[in-house]
Amino acid sequence: MRKLLRSFWHFITTPVRFITRVIQRIKTSFKQGSQSIASYFKDEELDDTPIAESLSATIENPKALLPHLNALRKHLFRAVIAIVIATAISFLFVHNILSFLAAPMTGGMEELVAIDVTENVGTVMRVTLLSGFTIALPYMIFELWLFIAPALRVRSRIKGLIAIPTAIFLFVGGMAFAFFIMLPTALPFLFNFMGLSTQPRPSSYYNFVTLIMFWIGITFEFPLVIYLLANLGLITSKTLRSQWRLAMIVIAVLAAAITPTVDPVNMGLVMAPMIILYFISIGLASIAERGRLNKQKEALSEN
Repeated sequence: MRKLLRSFWHFITTPVRFITRVIQRIKTSFKQGSQSIASYFKDEELDDTPIAESLSATIENPKALLPHLNALRKHLFRAVIAIVIATAISFLFVHNILSFLAAPMTGGMEELVAIDVTENVGTVMRVTLLSGFTIALPYMIFELWLFIAPALRVRSRIKGLIAIPTAIFLFVGGMAFAFFIMLPTALPFLFNFMGLSTQPRPSSYYNFVTLIMFWIGITFEFPLVIYLLANLGLITSKTLRSQWRLAMIVIAVLAAAITPTVDPVNMGLVMAPMIILYFISIGLASIAERGRLNKQKEALSEN
């Protein structure tokens, strides 16, 4: 009778025990995650060994790289999983994405005419993958920060964490500039150049739009990169000011490489924001230099 009662009690309390175990595991995981996050903001004694000595020691003992490679593998795996999930989500809304990207044309998607049998499939896959990559980009940058953070001091870790939303904002801002300003100006000119009407194909149109948006988004990251380099003392505002002529040539080459067409109008549209960003970068580099010099003076005064 006791065994029967125990079995009955065990049966009716199974859901409660299951929920309790789940709650305990969630609490344990949350505690471990909190401790892991907190460890990124604690001062730790870092190895200040010169890079040359570290490289020679690594060559002599390659096994020392295994923990770092294993950590990198985990971060890359999570980043790939994020891309897969974001791509799957993008595929569910790919028709809306295609319609949105076709908005700069007067007739929208109805203006596009496919010629090849597999053209529509290839276009959908391309747009889906690029949309998934764009959506997963913030998490990918965060995983990169998690991998690099243990080698940085707390102040640098906080700066890197603050830089993540800044980088995302600049990238999205660049894409928005390309979509809402550049494309509405460039497409009418290209479709009716010299009075010749154009019948756009899905592959060529979406290739043109996505390339412009992606690379303009990347170029908008330039001020942030310059600020970080100036903060590290690797570049100065004086150098940027003195080499502005060379910078204009480099910008022209990059604009020619980014622009899918060879006409000077689109090349000029790409060059204009890059030139403005270059001069903004000079100001940011100057700000970073002043901050770095102030920190050095404070450190000398304390010593």
